[in-house]
Order: sequence, then C-alpha cells, then structure tokens
Amino acid sequence: MPVRISGINVMTSGMLDIRMLAALKPISAFGPARLRELLDYCRLETVSRGQDPFAGHGLHGQSVYLLLGELELVYQDGNRVLVRANSEWAKHPLGKRQPEIVAATALSDVQLLRIDDDVLDMIATWDQFSPHDSSGQAAESGATPDAAAGVSRWLSSGMFSAEYLKNGPLAHLPPANIGRLLERIEAVAVWANDAIIREGDEGDYYYMIESGRAQVTRLVGGVNMLLADLKAGDVFGEEALVSGAKRNATVTMKTNGMLLRLKRNDFFELMQEPLLHRLGFEDARQKVAQGAIWIDTRHPSEYRYDKIPGAINIPLNDVRNAIGALDKNNTYIAYCQSGRRSSAAAFILAQAGYDVYVLDGGLWKTPRPQQGQLAGAGS
Repeated sequence: MPVRISGINVMTSGMLDIRMLAALKPISAFGPARLRELLDYCRLETVSRGQDPFAGHGLHGQSVYLLLGELELVYQDGNRVLVRANSEWAKHPLGKRQPEIVAATALSDVQLLRIDDDVLDMIATWDQFSPHDSSGQAAESGATPDAAAGVSRWLSSGMFSAEYLKNGPLAHLPPANIGRLLERIEAVAVWANDAIIREGDEGDYYYMIESGRAQVTRLVGGVNMLLADLKAGDVFGEEALVSGAKRNATVTMKTNGMLLRLKRNDFFELMQEPLLHRLGFEDARQKVAQGAIWIDTRHPSEYRYDKIPGAINIPLNDVRNAIGALDKNNTYIAYCQSGRRSSAAAFILAQAGYDVYVLDGGLWKTPRPQQGQLAGAGS
C-alpha cells in the first residue's frame, strides 16, 4: 500500500518490470538477470500536480528517473527545461547534468523512479565484466571468447548477485581488482563428506561456498568439536592465509555442492591487503580517544594478563560469532602479540562490513606507556 508524504506517494517496485528499466540509461546496458535483481532496489514515487518532487527528498546520492507525466526543472544558471516522460531527456537520471537543479514543479501528476547511486554504480561496475555479446565485446576488449564466457559464468553465480556484492565478502573489493579476481577464481565440485581443509595443514586456498553446506570442527581432547555450520554465501580458509599459521580447524562438506576458490598468492594480492588497514600505536590511540574500540584477539589468559585498558576480548576463533553482535556504527582496532591473529580477525570483520584497523606489529612492537596513559585512551 502506498504511503503518502506531502503530496508524494511512495510505493514498492511491484508495478515495475524489466522492460521499463531496460528503457533507461545506463540501465539499458544490463543483462536480463541484472535487471531482475535491480527491481528489488527500486522505489516508485507519485507526485501530485503543483508539487516540488525534490523539496523533501532531494537528488543527492540517488538516480531519479521520470516515468510518467511532465516536470519543469529550473537550473542554477536560470534555464528552465520541460521534461516529458518517454522523451530522450527522461531516459537519463535527472540532476546528473550540470548545472544543478535548484527547483522543480510537477506540471501534472508524475511518477518517479529512485535508485541509490551506490547500488546502481556497484551493479554497473560488475555488469561491465559480463559480456552479453561475448564475441563482439571480447574482440573489443582483446579478450578471447573463452575468457569472456568464463567471466559471464562467474557473474551468473549466486556469489555475485547484487545482494552479495552489496553486503557479502566481495563488497569491499577494489574495483581495479574485479577483472583479475574473475579470471583467477576456480570452481570446484565437491561431495558430501569431502574434507576441504584439514586441521594442521598449510593454508593454500581461500574458499567461497557457491552451493551446499559444510561444517567446521576442531580436535579438542581427542574429540572433534563442532565450531560452526557453513552455508551458501559463507567463506572460509582466510585465517591461516592471513596469519601465516597452519589450518586451525577442519572443514567438511555436509552435502554436495560447488566451491569457488582463490590461490594463496592471488588472495593476498587481490583481497587481503586492500581490506587490511594498519595503524601505529599513536594513531590508534587517537582513534580510540575519538570513540574507536580496542579488540584483543588473543586467548583470554593473555588478555587478562596484559590487556590494553578498555579493550574487549574476542579471541580469533570466536570472531565469526561476533559478527552481528558488534555494532557496525563503531570503529574497531584489533591487536594481538605480533599482529598475525589480529590481522586475520580484522580481515574477517572487514569482509562483513565493519570499519576495522590492525595495530601494526602488535604488542611486541608497541612501546607500552604507563597504565594511566593507556587508560585515558581506552576506557
């Protein structure tokens, strides 16, 4: 049911279909699958005649299209433009041309479509790696048809859906790394009871679960203790890669499925470093003074012995369980003795969308001020 706000009815995108989206620029360049995904991020508004559609809800941060009716736009340089739905002008988002729009009036009842710029740009960026006409675009880019087909295959994967790209482990991947990531990912079919990684082994791959379910276990007192259940969209294997330690758990498939994996060196180059932000102690202390929170990623016995005052203790093996419990509005600074465990913990949290830093070099390389100095920064 529409909600009425000062002459504006806000509706869901249920009245839209992909044919309407396909008439808009740059959305018209998207493939059918992306258009269907984009429907979930669209918002329709109807604005009564005589109203200013941007008075209460402006254009900043959004792409706004005119779908029905007529608008008069007044620009910063004094020019007035009449925009009709279905015109060439209306196929492009309003307000993206310079100079700025300073006023607008609905000359009839109008219907607007709003999409957040971040979502639209994210989909556009990834979609441009998906050649809809693989022969033509492959030739234009210099890629082979086989390589182009491979990119298309990855982008039809559930791990690359709009929702996962917005909120999943790839949400913070630098755009410059997208093409190389898609070229280097390998798909592996797996079967129920397959051991994907084993406790004590060297770290070799980073894994994303495209389909299927798995479980994480660790040997404790001669008994395999269940640590976690994993499902499609989850990732694993990063802890040993980031920390440089051996695998600290075993991951076994519970069902048949498909995994996407990235070799150790490719993981370091394309994913780890862009997500890890390191700070020296003084810079970290300043951030804490501004509200950041220390996270001690060591064992509780280490934490109790020489913690930084004000720090909360989330051991590395418990970090995944803290996702959702930690407030994403806060900034966090992870530390341990050497920086290894805290780097692994920070990477896991950064993948989940947290603003997190690593104390560079850990406590071993940090000059330890008097307790009073630390307490002022951390408690």
